[in-house]
Parts: sequence; C-alpha cells; structure tokens
Amino acid sequence: MTSPLSSAAPSDAPASRPVLYRNGSVYSPADPFATALLVDGARVAWIGSEEAATSIQDASMDVVDLDGRLLAPGFVDSHVHVTETALALSTLDLGAASSLREALDAVAEAARTGTGPLLGSGWDESVWPERRAPTAEELDRAAGGREVYLTRVDVHSGVVSTALARRLELAGVEGWLGDGRVEHAAHDRVRAATREFGPGRRAELHRLALRHAASQGYVALAENNAEQIAPFEDLVRLVALAEHGVGAEGPSPRVLPYRGELVATAEEARAVAARFDAALAELIGRPVTARESLIGLAGDLCVDGALGSRTAALRAPYADAPRTSGDRYLDAEAVAAHLAATTEAGLQGGFHVIGDSGMDAALDGLDLAARRVGERALHSAGHRLEHAEMVDPAGIERLARHAVTVSLQPGFEAAWGGPGGLYEQRLGAERAAGMNPLASFYRAGVPVALGSDAPVLPLSPWETVRACLEHHDPEQRISARAAFLAHTRGAWRAARTPDPMQGQLAPGTPASFAVWEVESLMVQQAEGTGASWSTDPRARTPLLPALDGTAMPVCHQTVLDGTELYRSAQF
Repeated sequence: MTSPLSSAAPSDAPASRPVLYRNGSVYSPADPFATALLVDGARVAWIGSEEAATSIQDASMDVVDLDGRLLAPGFVDSHVHVTETALALSTLDLGAASSLREALDAVAEAARTGTGPLLGSGWDESVWPERRAPTAEELDRAAGGREVYLTRVDVHSGVVSTALARRLELAGVEGWLGDGRVEHAAHDRVRAATREFGPGRRAELHRLALRHAASQGYVALAENNAEQIAPFEDLVRLVALAEHGVGAEGPSPRVLPYRGELVATAEEARAVAARFDAALAELIGRPVTARESLIGLAGDLCVDGALGSRTAALRAPYADAPRTSGDRYLDAEAVAAHLAATTEAGLQGGFHVIGDSGMDAALDGLDLAARRVGERALHSAGHRLEHAEMVDPAGIERLARHAVTVSLQPGFEAAWGGPGGLYEQRLGAERAAGMNPLASFYRAGVPVALGSDAPVLPLSPWETVRACLEHHDPEQRISARAAFLAHTRGAWRAARTPDPMQGQLAPGTPASFAVWEVESLMVQQAEGTGASWSTDPRARTPLLPALDGTAMPVCHQTVLDGTELYRSAQF
C-alpha cells in the first residue's frame, strides 16, 4: 500500500503487498459480522471472520491489527469548495464568535500580525444578540485601517472595510449596500480581488484542504466550481493535482469535478467540456480520456441565493425583511435550456436552489426540458439539484418523477433549524417547520446524496450522519444506515461513477475505506421512528458508531483504491 508520504502520483506507485486487516469490525453487506478484510492491490480480495483470517494469513501479507476499530467505506462529500475550504482553515475563523463584539475583537487580534488584506469567514449574525453584521467603520477601527474582507457563513455575502471598498471602487456597484455589506456583483468583485493566487499558492491551498479531507475519512469530494466562487483555472489545477499528481506531495482524495456554467445548447455544453479537457491536457501532458473530463455543468449554478443573506428566492417575503422576497437569478426557460443542452451533450446538469420560488423555477424547467428531450433521456442524464432546502410535497413528487438527485446538507438543519434559529428568523415558524424534508425525499424515492458545502459547514461526516438522526422535525429523521449510505454509495452514484461497486466493501469492490476509533457500535434508528438501537444478531445489519454521545469517531486511516491517503500517529 502506497505511503501517504510518497511524492509520486498514485499511478506511479510500485506494486504493494496484500494487506490483511483483522481484529476489528468491518462494515460490509457481504458479512455483517466480519472482523477482517484483505486488500490486494486496488480491490478487496476477501472479507470474513477472525478464525478464517488466521487460516489465510501468510508471509506474503502485511497484517494490520485494528484493535477493535471500525473499518467502513470511505465518505464522499457531495458538495464542497476546496479552495474556499483551505482559506477557511488558514485564515480568521469567526464561526465560534457568539457576538458582534467577539467577532470584532478577533479581527483586532488578527490584524496585529501579517500584512495585506485580512481575510476571515464563518460569521453568523443570526446567533449574535446584536443580530446585525459588522459595519465598515467598525472593521476600520478594529483593524487599524487595514483592508478586511469577512465572508458570511453561507458565503453568499460578506463585509469589507472602507479601505478595501475604496480600492475596489465598490460605490455604485450592484450589491454594495453602503455600510460595508456586499452581495451580488459587489461581492463577486471582492472575492475575485482577494483570490488572485499564483499556481504555487493555489496548489498549496488545494493540498491543505485535500489533506484535511483525508484526515476526516473522505475518499472523494465533489468540487462545485463556479466563476463567482473560483476561476475555471482553479478547477483544472485542482483536478490535475488530485487526479494526476501535478503539484501533489502524495496521493489525495479523488476530486469529482463540476462546473457551474450556464449553457443554452448542446454545442455550448460540449465547448465547456472541451475547454476543460484542453486545459487539463496541457497540465498533464497527454490527452484527457472521457472518464477524466467534467462530470457535469452543475453545482453552484445558482437559481437563487441563500436564506442567511436573504437572497434565496421566496414565494412570500422574508419574515424579518418584509420588503424583499430574495433574488431569482434564473427562470424556468433558462433552467430548461440548460438541462436539455446538457442532456444532449451527455453531461449532468444541475443547479443550486434553496428558496421555494427558486424551486418552482427549477421544477418548471425540468418539466419543459422533459418535453424537449423526452422523459427517458432526462432520466438517464442523472441531473441533480444542490441544497433543495425548501420544497413542498408536490415538488418532491415532481423531483421523483424526473429522477433528479438531491445533494443535501443535513448540517444546515442542525445549525439553523429549531425554535429561534435562522430558519425561523428568516421565514417564521410555519415555513421554517418544513425545511430540509429528508425523510420525505426518501419516502418519495428521490435519490439522495449528502455533503457539507464546506466551508459553510466543516468537513465532518459523522456530524452529517448525526444531523439526519436528530432533525428538529421527528417526522423527517432517517436512520444512521440510510444517512451513511447516502454519504458513501449514494454520493458516488450521484456523481455517475463508472464503477457501480464504489462505496461498499465486499470481495471484488474497490478498496476505499476509513478506519475509525469508536466508543461503541450499534444499529440506530432515528428517534421516534422505531427502536433507538439494536444489536440483535438476527437482524444481520452491519453496525455503525453510536452517535448519541458527545465524542465523534476519530479517523486513523483513509484508503482510496488500495492507496493510503492518511494515517494518524496513533495507528
């Protein structure tokens, strides 16, 4: 198995010895009581019991003592922004600030060191007693006149200091609100100006985020690139690093590339894919195969904005801002044209959509696209919608009819749901009660994949699973097993991976897994939907970590297709 310290790309790795893992618990549908697993090259060669492991072990194998740990399929995050995640990891993190005063104090402390624009992220005024964003004047005082840009937790708006606003000539730009707050075009201008990285710095950020993801048990990340978030070059260089070793310092999680770029014809869709292929080929020094190209023109191609920034498009005005119903950037015709074009081009299409009015546009666009290309062709394209936080039962049935995958972030509901939370502040109690209908998607047969939208939420897969178990609406809770499958096998399938066995462990499947230190294992139903747990062996259900305590499982090793991505010092 390739060392995580190797400087070679995975394809250059020397042949490795078979590795026998034993004396633990293996999550496998092939054998729910398995305690051992044999990896030979990129595949799982065998799964079974301790007694059987003793009989097959020989001198040709390396042996790993799991010492009671859990070995389970590695996680796939269905929606991330790798460069932004790295910036959140390496710049000022305001996620823990419980008040405006704390946030400004953190800015003042950070401004004492370094030069250039002070970057930060993660602030959320909805949990502050002041219930407002910092002003430019407050940032000026805290940072001593230094340029400051702080993105809101949803990354759809931010605040800037007077010096930065003046340098970028934001006055008069759409989305400049005059008090330091930026959204829309003004926000895009700030983001672009503060993310002008050279190739070396960009590779450094990519490596940081990918290393962190591997340490959290992720074997793949669906990168949702769009021009307002990161330039086209960022996606190309990220794929070149992760998939082809260009600028890499060792193997990393796989990157599943999506580009949020609107098209109206199949020719335009193919042109975007060809532009990606040409740029990637130049970096890797050979032509790009079909399997290495873009998966789709989807992701953060925004129908609307975000609830926290009051830019998600609503049917009725915001409860705490009755003069606005948010912003709808695309109508049903644009949605339909894009989906028809991507279908004809053989690419996935999809959109970011959050508000109920935004969802109306997406659903009407799906109906139009089905009439243009045919329902069967639309189904086979595997289109997807990101977030889908606000959708009614009739909308869910329409999604199921069109076989559209929803890429959900259960952590949104955990962070912003419940009495007094952001959803209730923005929407009122009645509308907030219907947010993130997880179980309704499952009951209707809508394919589900799970993710974090990092850096909006941290890369923490078991927290995502726990959020599904603890949805504020008991009727929308799902089991740990359903959530785990959506965050592993479901996310692979949502990205149309060519190997249908990815995301599970059985003889012949890809050896992609993580090893976890866990307090205990059990079968967990969501509270209120049946027994809370069961270890009855007659159920023959593989066991997952107990998530009803405060300690989350700790990752000790991550392996992708037989290549080690991460190993903790304790393993």
